[in-house]
Amino acid sequence: MDLGLKGLKAIVSGGTKGIGRSIADTLADEGADVAICSRNAAEVDDAVKALAAKGVHASGQAVDVADGPALAAWVKQVGEAGGIDIVVANVSALAIGPEEENWKKAFETDLLGTVRMVEAALPYLEKSKAPSIVAISSVSGREIDFAAGPYGTFKAALIHYIQGIAFQLAGKGIRANTVSPGNTYFPGGVWEKIEKGNPDFFKHALSLNPTGRMGTPQEMANATVFLASPAASFITGANLVVDGALTKGVQF
Repeated sequence: MDLGLKGLKAIVSGGTKGIGRSIADTLADEGADVAICSRNAAEVDDAVKALAAKGVHASGQAVDVADGPALAAWVKQVGEAGGIDIVVANVSALAIGPEEENWKKAFETDLLGTVRMVEAALPYLEKSKAPSIVAISSVSGREIDFAAGPYGTFKAALIHYIQGIAFQLAGKGIRANTVSPGNTYFPGGVWEKIEKGNPDFFKHALSLNPTGRMGTPQEMANATVFLASPAASFITGANLVVDGALTKGVQF
């Protein structure tokens, strides 16, 4: 299937590693130009070089999405340089513990980081012929699990926010969806750290996956890039769960 992404302009937060990097790579593989950000400038530079090597225009900047003015300035810079067709809000503070500081981090990063990114991109999305927004939520946003504190709460809020703007923006042709990954394993990721630091919990978490394994960043990217693409032109306001049957709730 041709996803229709060739020549479109995508912007991805947290695009240097894990799910975000796989999303950026897959968009570039499909012919989309990609702009990425993360907090580490060296990692941004390395990722931009790899993306550009795929034959598309790639750019990047060191940005903390919790810094509202810096995030808005970066989005504006990307938009003024060539427009924006696709917004992928991917960054999470991964704030799980109940401490008040974690609630603040999750609010600023997971929720406001997405809201600010979308708001800054809207003037450019309104000019696009194939505008799309995808936010990365989590199965923790729809099920009570070990991350039921700030992480799960704000991932649930993300789904509500995105479904709200999907309705509000439908008349302008701007689609908005979320992807909710299940446990996703990759080198340097949270589950590798848990595997090494708390092997008993890792074994328990792994046992909850009926498939016998955790997901990969590429599997999450495949779902995200499809939703972001013109091939999903009549899908908006959806929350696509990609978890290998980890969660048991029926999603109507």
